[in-house]
Amino acid sequence: MTDQLAYALITPYSLYKSRTGGIIGRMLANPDLELVAGRMFVFSDEFVDKYQKIVCPGDTDPAIAEAWRKYIDESLRRDNPWNHLPRCMLLLFKGPNAVRCLKEEVIGAFTEHPSGDTIRGTYGDFLRDEKKNIRYFEPAVLTCPDPEMSNSHLELLAEYALSDGGILDGQMQYEQDNVQCSLVMLKPDNFYRPSRRPGNIIDTFSMTGLRIVGIRLFNMTVAQGEEFYGPLKDIFIDKLKFLVTNEVMSRLGDAFDFPFGEDDADVLAGHLAERNATAEFNKIVEYMTGVNPDQISDPAEKATASQTTCLGILYEGPNAIEKIRTVLGSTDPSKAEPGTVRSDFGRDLMRNGAHASDSPENALRERKIVGLAEKETDTCPVKKIINDYLGK
Repeated sequence: MTDQLAYALITPYSLYKSRTGGIIGRMLANPDLELVAGRMFVFSDEFVDKYQKIVCPGDTDPAIAEAWRKYIDESLRRDNPWNHLPRCMLLLFKGPNAVRCLKEEVIGAFTEHPSGDTIRGTYGDFLRDEKKNIRYFEPAVLTCPDPEMSNSHLELLAEYALSDGGILDGQMQYEQDNVQCSLVMLKPDNFYRPSRRPGNIIDTFSMTGLRIVGIRLFNMTVAQGEEFYGPLKDIFIDKLKFLVTNEVMSRLGDAFDFPFGEDDADVLAGHLAERNATAEFNKIVEYMTGVNPDQISDPAEKATASQTTCLGILYEGPNAIEKIRTVLGSTDPSKAEPGTVRSDFGRDLMRNGAHASDSPENALRERKIVGLAEKETDTCPVKKIINDYLGK
């Protein structure tokens, strides 16, 4: 069976209340759904007007349909009752019967008797008055309930992906100064199999109180990996030299019929330090990309060589760099503070759950490398994936 493409649109209220991680975790844990793209949106009135008209199937109860139109009209517009930027997070999934699976098994239906087995049961609200009129509801996530309607929804999202979607930094007001934008990158071992792990990590970062203003799923290429981690290579030459000295001493200390001491070992280590640094650097690139740089004969292939998945997320707010680094924890998971991302989800120095920028300057440098620095002008992953699926 050909895979279907389905979408989930996390609502502004869910993002505002930092429920994002829990919602994403529910979706990613389903073995029949594969996340293929993500994008932040603040929708134009033009989009909202069109979306209202197609959001409900024709056989929807008129009261429910009217409640949906009212909800979209009030919640998705910039001019809304809460006076906050109506950020939405779009996630695209593929899989057999993805539309039905996402809606029925994961997101769920509205219910007056909340149940924690679905996203809406846990994070949504649905209230009627004594006359059974709908008084209030919050769906938590928007999606298409009908496979036959799904393509029209996807087509509309693709149409506005460039104009209404992308990076939202600099659009919100804060009472405090020193507003920064930090890049967080969830590393490949979070995506080796379906699990709630990525969502749980995002939920941990929600403790910072920062706002998500950008998201991008990407396959880090060898070229990106070498550029992203490039500054480490020179650091490794000096920082790891002592390891080479120790190794030389342990292997050659008693190999000769003359005295061989640490000074001798240190001289040899000086000749080997750069090669050792390159080897250690390549291990990082291979972990992040799934490809050993030494096995690529044509340098041009580095621009596309990749076998892994990463998720880049931008967090904005006062002192964002420091707040994110505090919640991230120490590089070594065994030494990371309890309750931090690396303490809870890290395995070792390399597989430590996530990366986060350590300065505003590095944040901007890293954002450019992974494609979360500038607004696209021609196409974007979401638009391309949808158009390819629709045969456009």
